[in-house]
This record gives sequence, structure tokens and C-alpha cells, in this order.
Amino acid sequence: MPDSQPRHPDDSAADGADTAGPPGGPGTAAPDAALVLCGARLTDGRVVDVRLSGGRIEAVGTAGSLTARGARVDLRGYLLLPAPAEPHAHSDTAFTADGVGPGGAGPASHRAEDVQRRATEAALLQVGHGATALRSHVRVGDVHGLAPLEAVLQARRSLHGLADLTPVAVPRLLTGVAGADNLAMLRDAVNMGAGVVGGCPDADPDPAGYAEAVLGIAAEHGCPVDLHTDGDDPARLARVAAMAGGLRPGVSFGPCGGLSRLPLDAAVRAADQLAAAGVSVICLPQGGCSGSERRVAAPVRLLRAAGVRVAAGSGALRDAANPVGRGDPLEAAYLLASQHGMRPDHAYQAVSATARAAMGLPEVRVEAGFPAELLAVRGEGMSGVLSLAYSRIVIHRGRVVARTSAVREYCDSEAVAALDLPRQGRADKGPPAGGARGQDGGPGRGPARGS
Repeated sequence: MPDSQPRHPDDSAADGADTAGPPGGPGTAAPDAALVLCGARLTDGRVVDVRLSGGRIEAVGTAGSLTARGARVDLRGYLLLPAPAEPHAHSDTAFTADGVGPGGAGPASHRAEDVQRRATEAALLQVGHGATALRSHVRVGDVHGLAPLEAVLQARRSLHGLADLTPVAVPRLLTGVAGADNLAMLRDAVNMGAGVVGGCPDADPDPAGYAEAVLGIAAEHGCPVDLHTDGDDPARLARVAAMAGGLRPGVSFGPCGGLSRLPLDAAVRAADQLAAAGVSVICLPQGGCSGSERRVAAPVRLLRAAGVRVAAGSGALRDAANPVGRGDPLEAAYLLASQHGMRPDHAYQAVSATARAAMGLPEVRVEAGFPAELLAVRGEGMSGVLSLAYSRIVIHRGRVVARTSAVREYCDSEAVAALDLPRQGRADKGPPAGGARGQDGGPGRGPARGS
């Protein structure tokens, strides 16, 4: 019998199956068709079947207990998790690092078609990593006006059904004569479709005035706020946090690496003030971003101890701020665990549940009634997943939208034979010619069942 039943059954969900691709491949199941995930392992150790329908989890039951009403995906050997969310990306400048420095091609193109292509490619890369909701900071105003935002909005339209992309409008200056035009343009950006009001108060001659302008527009339009700040000025940070306190639907600061350079007592006071104001902090464990010149990560453990909601984002994706940025939320979680001493499950929450909460998104659990935003990663437990998270299956709105398969091959040797490394393919197939193959970079138990 199923372990849980739907909380909000969708009577309009289709009973049939529409398989637009191979089992488990991208496109599996039409948006309203049922999809059954078979034999997935959960973080509590249970092995279950999960039925998805109408963009939600319809039922969860012990393996083999759910009848097939549509397509089925074999997830034996995979850990099934709530999908990550990306709370801090810069998709309009992604993949521009190669044009910077000696021998580079020169400044990145700001033509609308080039910005749209970069934003789309960046989002698809991050979807492949597992993020089904993305928040991307886009510069508006000055010489380029609203063209980059329009390009990212066009990318969002083209990504419909693959991921949810929310642009954050980020003006440079907002105070004084120089900021008057940008202030008007920020309002236009929100009216165009920017879902979040952002900016960098540290770069304005009047940081408090800048923050006040951003918060005022956000309150006027009912938008969340997401501010770039290094956080190295405790008085300024406290003032902005106090101004933001109580604003709904929510305020985030990031990357706040400057807090790590403050004396301990000052950092503790700042963390307490952020917690009291209800401000979330988006740290960037993988490096900097275009809104912050320094790459020191925020003091995650100190902030969490104070009660601050701390989520983790990716920041720059191969642009001048981080030429090797990967945009992988599981790498961010790995760094939180390896460099900041967080438990693997807490580190993953920072890129999934906590990130979604900071972005104002509905909670996701692998339980009936919750949104079907899921990530399956080959591995038996969270530690292994964060260490060797190569093979992944990404589910958005109840449909498989991306799949990454990894195979490592070994030549014939006594060591390979002695370790009985897994072979690619089913158990009834012999090993491939020329050597053994292992999935996800390491030995396993028994034959691997396809990636």
C-alpha cells in the first residue's frame, strides 16, 4: 500500500502516458501524464516508488506497490531528492571569461541575441546540474538600458517547461542626478517582468539612499528584494537590515563575504541583526560574482548559529569574476560540507529547501501532494552524492527534463578483476570489450544498471 496519499488530488490529471523520449530520458511523460519513479532510495534509507501527476507527487509507496498508469523510470541505484534551486546566478554575463585579458577577443557582446543565447545556455547547464528554479541578476540602466533584461526575459520564455527563470533587475546607481534615470528604469524593469528588485548599495555614493530606493520600489510593486553587498561595513549593514526588516515577500543579501573579515564580536552582532530583521543570506561557496570583487565566503556557521537563513548560490558562471565557475548547486553543497564543516544533509538543504525558501518558492518534499521538483543522483547516501554526483536525472513539474550519464572505463588488470568493478549494462550482459566500466567514478556493489 502507498505510504502517503495525495493532499491535493488533481482530477484533471491524465490517466494515460505520453512518452516523448526513451524511459528516463528528457521529455519522458507529457506535462499532465502520470510518471512512476521505480525503486528510488530516499535519504531515510527507504526504497520506494513515486507516482507523479499534474506537476505534483501523487503517491509514494514501497517499491513495487504502485501500479503503472503511465511511463516508468527505473531509479534503482539512485538517491531521490528535492531538486536544488539557484538563488544567485548571472546568466547575462555567463561564458564571457575567454574574451578578457591578453589574447582575449575583447569585451563581451551586449547585443540582445548574444545575451539571450548566453542566458539560455547558462540556464540549460544549471538545469542539467539539477536546478529547476533559477534567480538571475541582470544589470539594467546606463548605456545598455533595458536591453539585457528583455533578452533574459526572452530566454525565460524559451525555457518554459524546462525551468523557472526569474530575473533580478540590478541598477548601478540610484541616488543623486546620476541615478535619477536608473530609478525610473528600475520601475520600468519591474513592469516589464523582472520578478525581483536588486542592486548593489556598496557601489552607490549613498548606500543607505540606494537601499531605501530599492526597498521603496519593491514595496510599491510587492516584489522580493535581493541586494549585493560584501557586508564589510557593520554599521551600513545594520542600517540596511533594519530598513528591510519586515518587508514582504522577503529580502536577501549576498554574498556577504566581508563578514568573514570582521572581528568576531562585530561579525556576531551583524549576524544577530540580520536574524532579527529576517534577512536571508545567499553565500557563494564556489567564488565571487560580478557584484563582489572579493571571493571570501560568508561565515556560514556563525550566521546559522545566530538564526540567519543561509542559502547557497553559484554566482559567476565562467565570466570575469570567476572564469571557472561551474554553476553546480551540488558543488556548492560539497564546498559547504568540506570547507565550512556542515553536515552533508544540511549542506544540501542550503541549495534546495533553504534556497527555495529564500526565493519564496513552495516547499518540496518527497511526499504526496508536494510539487514534483526532484533530482535523482546515482549513489546510496548524501555523502556519496556530494562527493561523486555525476549521473543525474532532473524532474521539473513532473517531467524528466534533463539527464546526465557518466561512465568511467578501466583497462584490463588484476586490480580491476579483484575489485569486481561494475560493468555498464544489465547484469545478464558480459563486460565490454577491452576493460571494465564503472559509473560515477568509483567502485560499486554489483553490476550497474545503466546510467
